[in-house]
Amino acid sequence: MNMNQITPRFFAAPQIDPSDMAEIAKAGITLILCNRPDEEVPPSHQHDAIKAAAEAAGIGFAFQPLTHQTMTPDVIAHNREIGVAQDETVLAYCASGTRSTIAWALGQAGQKPADDLIAAARAGGYDISNMRGILSASYT
Repeated sequence: MNMNQITPRFFAAPQIDPSDMAEIAKAGITLILCNRPDEEVPPSHQHDAIKAAAEAAGIGFAFQPLTHQTMTPDVIAHNREIGVAQDETVLAYCASGTRSTIAWALGQAGQKPADDLIAAARAGGYDISNMRGILSASYT
């Protein structure tokens, strides 16, 4: 299982598996945020299967599917509300973790310097430096 720490309370990951819940719980994750649309995965890895496994392990779960086309200001604001604005330690996942990291950064745009967002993403293994322009402006 590959969890990439972006901030002390926000992690991004590629697709997770129901069998990963013990490791996720051990890492202190209290909320899983699924950013991956069900259409991208087989039924065994769709959000209902992951949600059932998470809840059985005592981990909260939220579903906010994202595609590059659906990353609108309203969707980003809702994703931020689920993933960052609560008192949770969040693991957001998608196919590679990149969409989740981009959504996190867009949700922070205008509140934190773009260079800080880019550096945090880079420390977690994601290069979003090509987004410097949009991260320099308030997105939500």
